[in-house]
Amino acid sequence: MAPQQKIKVGILGATGEQFIQRLATHPYFVIHALGASARSAGQTYAAATKWKLSTPIPDSVRDTVVLECKPDAGGFKECAVVFSGLDHDVAGDIELAFRTAELVVFSNAKNYRRDPIVPLVVPLVNTSHFSVIRHQQRELSLSKGYIVCNANCSTTGVVVPLKALEDAFGPLKQVMVTTMQAISGAGYPGVSSLDIIDNVVPYIGSEEEKIEWESSKILGGVNADASGFDYHASHPLKISANCNRVPVIDGHMACVSVSFRRETPPTPAEVRAAFDGYVSDAERLGVPSAPGKAIVVHDAPDRPQPRLDRDLHEGACVSVGRIRECGVLDIKFVCLLDNVRLGAATSSIMNAEIAVEQGYIQ
Repeated sequence: MAPQQKIKVGILGATGEQFIQRLATHPYFVIHALGASARSAGQTYAAATKWKLSTPIPDSVRDTVVLECKPDAGGFKECAVVFSGLDHDVAGDIELAFRTAELVVFSNAKNYRRDPIVPLVVPLVNTSHFSVIRHQQRELSLSKGYIVCNANCSTTGVVVPLKALEDAFGPLKQVMVTTMQAISGAGYPGVSSLDIIDNVVPYIGSEEEKIEWESSKILGGVNADASGFDYHASHPLKISANCNRVPVIDGHMACVSVSFRRETPPTPAEVRAAFDGYVSDAERLGVPSAPGKAIVVHDAPDRPQPRLDRDLHEGACVSVGRIRECGVLDIKFVCLLDNVRLGAATSSIMNAEIAVEQGYIQ
């Protein structure tokens, strides 16, 4: 249910176009402050940014004066929530300052994902991890402020179908992932054209490590006293990832093979039914950014494809196809997500919507 009065929010990072586009007409939130580097501060948003979306800059923010990313700067003092689209090299200290100033921070950066008291939430997977927020606040003597991170974009696309499999068939044992990741995942201006045209780059810095450890934190549970996370410890999950940059603008694809701890693995038909029947907490709550269906199953042998399927449910779902037996593990399939929407801004915004519904934002 939408709050009686819209919640004032700030956006950190002048390149947060996806946040701005999705929040400009949001039923829960209203953009009240925009933050960027000291170099951009004092300019209007239209002057400070290089807008790269096909839709125009929303009128509501075009003439907004950009502030420095400081919690005591102008309109940030009146915000309850900030969305951080900052680069990781500057995000750490800035997000910490906003949390200390009693603001709620939803971060797309990696800096606090490993923090043992910071929830790492994929909104279609593990909203139960919000319960650790109260412990984070007690540990830091905060009454309102906290940080919640969303996952790496490639991790997000993989853990949604893995969650559906674990819900239906019990713990997984091993996961092998090979990604084909779009160039937008490298940010703007991104990968040099001479490096990516007519080419595949078989290395993305720290990406494989992120998939391998983030998945266990996300798919694991919460400690009995809601003071932290169990990292899937009762059934350790072995994950091996290989990550590749490919000449696609948007849409991360992954080829995934899995094995199950149960003695008799499910059939491809049973796996298809589990994917098709999966319903996330975001869908149950009916928050505005939730997809109509968290996992869209494709039966055509050549789907999903980035160009054809990344826009399904406004980029807020994961597409899955090519479900079949694996000759080495048990089951293999292909999955796809829109890395700039569900893999980034949409996840942060959906996390905030869920936090409102669950009473973590007043």
